Amino acid sequence: MKHIILGILAIGAFGATKAQTDPASWKFSAKKVADKVYEVQLVATLQSGWHLYAQQQPKGAIAYPTKIDFTGNPLVVRTGGVKEVGKLEKAHDATTNSTAYQYGKTVTFVQKVTLKANAKTSLAGTVEYQTCDDKKCLPPKKVPFTIPLG
Repeated sequence: MKHIILGILAIGAFGATKAQTDPASWKFSAKKVADKVYEVQLVATLQSGWHLYAQQQPKGAIAYPTKIDFTGNPLVVRTGGVKEVGKLEKAHDATTNSTAYQYGKTVTFVQKVTLKANAKTSLAGTVEYQTCDDKKCLPPKKVPFTIPLG
């Protein structure tokens, strides 16, 4: 009986640690908007009280900006940069006297792409980001993605 209780406590502790170390969940998809043209969407959903940083930060910011890297694909042409859709927050940290641009709850990163031919292919890459709450920041994390197109 003692071992069963210890096992349950260990599983509970692991679950709590997992939730604490991964406050962001990601969904990746593509939406066809015209012939051979897609909007690729990388959607981050954050646990309550957590945020991640925008790709661009103000001068003097110490925040770790979100970075999205795409793997080259000769069938795919990216149009413009990655746009952010969400409620941008400007947070000032009195301790470091710095300001950061961040998103809480949810943010969608959108990249418009065009296929060079009508073919089934995919867009792959990584999103690297850092999550913080009002007391701590977790180390940056890199998440790979592959999104089917065509």
